[in-house]
Order: sequence, then C-alpha cells, then structure tokens
Amino acid sequence: MSPIKAWILASRPKTLTGAAAPVLIGGAMAWQSLHGGKFAWNEGDCNILIPFFLCLLFAFLMQIDANFINDYFDFKKGTDREDRLGPERACAQGWITPKAMKIGIGITTALSLLVGVGIFMWNYQWELFVVGILCVIFSFLYTTKLSYLGWGDLLVLVFFGIVPVGFTFYVMTNGFWTLPLAIAGIAMGLATDNLLMVNNYRDRNQDAVSGKKTIVVRLISNKGKKEGEEICLDLYMWIGVFSTILAFVALFLFPYSSIRFPLMLIYLILHFRAFKKIKSLDGKALNEVLGVTARNIFLFGLLLAVSCFL
Repeated sequence: MSPIKAWILASRPKTLTGAAAPVLIGGAMAWQSLHGGKFAWNEGDCNILIPFFLCLLFAFLMQIDANFINDYFDFKKGTDREDRLGPERACAQGWITPKAMKIGIGITTALSLLVGVGIFMWNYQWELFVVGILCVIFSFLYTTKLSYLGWGDLLVLVFFGIVPVGFTFYVMTNGFWTLPLAIAGIAMGLATDNLLMVNNYRDRNQDAVSGKKTIVVRLISNKGKKEGEEICLDLYMWIGVFSTILAFVALFLFPYSSIRFPLMLIYLILHFRAFKKIKSLDGKALNEVLGVTARNIFLFGLLLAVSCFL
C-alpha cells in the first residue's frame, strides 16, 4: 500500500461527516440570527464565513487527530487483535509504523492548535482558548482512559454536539447560547452517539475481553446476554427517535425557522431502516450499518441546518 493511501485510510474519512454536521447546524443558526431570518447576502458577510470555515477545519483536524490517537494507543494496548471485527487499522496492519503514527499525531495536534489560535484571535474570547485545549486533552483521554470506563457516550454528546454547535454559533455571532441552540446541540450529540452504539455493539465480546466497560458491555453483564443485546438495539432506535424530537423542539423555539417543512422525518425514515438492518446482522456485517449510520448522522445535521432557513 502506498504511504498516501495508508494515511488517508488511517484518517478514517467517513468519520469526518460526524465532525462536519454539528458545525453546519451552529453555522446555520448563526447566519439566520445575524440576518434576522432572511437568507440573504450582505456586504461584509465574508467576515462571517471565515470563522465558520475555521471551526469546520478545526473539527476536521481534531477528528483526524483523534483517529490517529485511537489507532496508535489501541495498537499499543493490544486492543486491535486478530479477532477485530471493525475496519482494519493502520498500525495493527503494519501500513504505518508506531513511530510514524506518533509523528502524525504530533503534526495533527499542532495543526489543530494552530487553527484554534486563529479562531481565538478572531474575537479574543478566552473561553475559546479553554475549549480548544479541552478538545485536545479529551481526544487523548478518550482512547487512553475514558472509553475503557464507559464515558465514551457522554464525551460524544459533549464534543460532537453541544460544544461544536454552541461554539460555532458563538464564534460567528459573539453571542451567548440560547435554549434552541442548546437543544439542537444535544440532539446532534445524541444522533452521533448512535455511531458509537453500533461500534460498541459489534465489538461487545472483544471489549469484554479487553476490559472495556462500554454501556453495551455493562448492559449485557447486568441483564444477561440476550436481554442486554435487545436493550442495546432498542437504545439505538430510541436515541434516533429522541434526537429527532429534540430537533423539532429546537426548530420550534428558534425564531427564524418553521416546522411546516418536516425535513427531519427523512432522517427518521432512514434511521428506522438502519434499525431494521442492525437487528438482522452481527459481527463484521455490522460494519455496513456503521457506514449507514455515519451517513444518517451527516444527513441529520444537514437537514437540521437547512430547516433553519425555512
């Protein structure tokens, strides 16, 4: 395999949709708030888009950085064993040496911080500096410690929902968070958590052996294998349903949008189709559901963003 292809695969490009979706929501709500609900182009709007694209670039870089960190530390911990069911990993397959991956982590971390400095310099709000540092810290803590303690779902809710939606809005408007913004962030974070649910459900047996106490492993341990697995599948379905309900609530409360155009129902239809599929598959076959769920997550963010303009 060529080095370029190896690094592209290690960056896991399909996961970038989850990084983009919340930024789209925060950007759409910020744009409408600044334009009084009118989808129009005014003089000086380029200055609004610059911080938006900086936030999008920061989200992409942090996602790639987190993927490199996960690849390296899971390899060092021995989690990526031969019985791995998920997509192949660069270090485990020998595509990239651990030393080279450490360099890659250093580069992506530095680039993320550089973009974060650019966002900070845009409006000199100290809160942005703190949030940027926390994003970097938790990208390391997630793989090395917190995911093994079952904190992954909470971190996804915060760093793939509340933080990117809220702070994209904050950077673009210099305004404080509002209730519809917070609800939209929670909705996006919950929808994104379904990607982790599929991943953990697929790896439930391997995670139990590795001592990784995910919610799925805990449920199966407490409720028994059959009942625990059924609860996990039901959780996948209800997380998607509840996130859609919250999206409608956010749109109802957002003064510049309308729920007369129920675009979010498109996501819900596709989500139910994914739920039907996950019930009939297991093992490596669940990677198909993983890809479908990633697509649905991006669609969730895109539909919610577009709905802000209707």
